[in-house]
Amino acid sequence: MYLRIVISLVVVVVSTSWAMAQSLTGNPKNGERIFHQYCVGCHGTTGDGLGPDIKELIVPPANFRAPKLRTRTDMELYLAIKQGVLFSPMHGWADRLSDQEIRDVLRYIRSLAPFNPVG
Repeated sequence: MYLRIVISLVVVVVSTSWAMAQSLTGNPKNGERIFHQYCVGCHGTTGDGLGPDIKELIVPPANFRAPKLRTRTDMELYLAIKQGVLFSPMHGWADRLSDQEIRDVLRYIRSLAPFNPVG
């Protein structure tokens, strides 16, 4: 009985991980276009958080190259882009970008600063 439960849980975890990885695929070329259109003002051309609009912001924008942000999972970044970040100038983009466009931007951000779980 317990073996069946454990096997079932393993199957769910593995299939969910695979599905999540598949759902966050994106086109980095399209993401680059979108990033340069909407994100460069705050996050800068290299994703370092030093865009030309930062002098207007009380809370600094994310520096995607920083070790702390490179440890964030794709899902964490995806949700930050989609829903925004509380108590920051980062508003959500769900009303202006499709889920696919958000995934494209995420892929482009990862091309600038690859995921590094060690930090």
